[in-house]
Amino acid sequence: DGQGGGQPHDVVTRFALGDDHGEFAVRRALGFLGEALPGAEDYGLLFLPVSALTALWVRGADLVTAPISVPIAFAVGVVPIAGGTGGFGGRTMAVVTALAVHAGWLYGGTLVAGLITSVRKVRLMGRRQRAAAAARATQR
Repeated sequence: DGQGGGQPHDVVTRFALGDDHGEFAVRRALGFLGEALPGAEDYGLLFLPVSALTALWVRGADLVTAPISVPIAFAVGVVPIAGGTGGFGGRTMAVVTALAVHAGWLYGGTLVAGLITSVRKVRLMGRRQRAAAAARATQR
């Protein structure tokens, strides 16, 4: 049901996938990879499948976190590819500029995560309603 039951493997699953730590690690790794590659546009393109995977992997109880954490992870991962010189101010301006330039990818990935989690939530609510109806039918 996606709620987690306290089994030992839940801790590993939640850390690796469900609580978005895995996404942050992947986004950060892609950011460093993007820094090594000549084109930073690959970062935005790779953001879409990572957003979809995050929305698919998150636990049912945490569905709302995927569309929230996706843009945060994007911003964390864009830091290595942003460049910038001249200390903190120059680096900050480079990050803000990179976020503005990649806004389409950012919005697209957030939309993908939002759509997938919305569909998952509707399906989860339908399963719960069917289970409650079945439980009421067996009590009569």
